[in-house]
Amino acid sequence: MVKGMYHYIRQAWKKPEKKTLRERMIEWRKSNVFTRVDKPLRLDRARALGYKDKIGFVVIRVRIKRGGHKRSRPNKGRRSKRLHTRKNLKMDYKWIAESRVQKKFKNLEVLNSYQIGKDGISYFYEVICVDPKRPEIENDKQMKWICKPTSKNRVLRGKTSAARKSRGLRSKSPSNKNRPSVRAGKRRGK
Repeated sequence: MVKGMYHYIRQAWKKPEKKTLRERMIEWRKSNVFTRVDKPLRLDRARALGYKDKIGFVVIRVRIKRGGHKRSRPNKGRRSKRLHTRKNLKMDYKWIAESRVQKKFKNLEVLNSYQIGKDGISYFYEVICVDPKRPEIENDKQMKWICKPTSKNRVLRGKTSAARKSRGLRSKSPSNKNRPSVRAGKRRGK
C-alpha cells in the first residue's frame, strides 16, 4: 500500500518542530483575534473535516484565552450563591471558538474546526466556514445540505461536532441524561 501525502502530514503534526511552532505562535499572538487564512495549516485534518479547495470555503484562525473564565464581582446586594466570580466553564474551548467566529462572520456557516496550537495564554484554532449563498456550494452534492434553512446558525444551536461532544451526545446509552437535552433530563446530565 502506497502512503499518500496526507499520511505524512499527519505524522509530521504528531511531533511538530518546536522552534517553528514557537515562531508561528509569537506571530499569531501579535495578529488579530480573527484572521482569515488562504490555506489551512493542517491540510490533512481540514480535508478530513470536510474542507475543499474551492470558492465558498473560508478558513479563519481564531485565538481564545485559556484558564477559568472569571466573572466580575457584583457591586450590589446579592445572595451569596450568586457572588461566585469563578464558575466552571461547561463549554468546550473549540465550541467557544466556533461560536465567536459565527457571531463575527454572520454570512458564513461554521462547518468544523481543529486545534493548531496552544501556549500559556491562548488556544489557537482554525475554523472551516462555508458561504451557503455561493452557487458553487449550492451545486455541490456533498455540501448543499448546509444551504438549507435548517442548517442556519448550527454552531449556536450546538449542532457542530465539537458542540455535540461538549453536550455529551457522543454516547447513546438509555441512561444518558443529556438526551434529548440537559434541560429535558432535569439538569442531571453534564
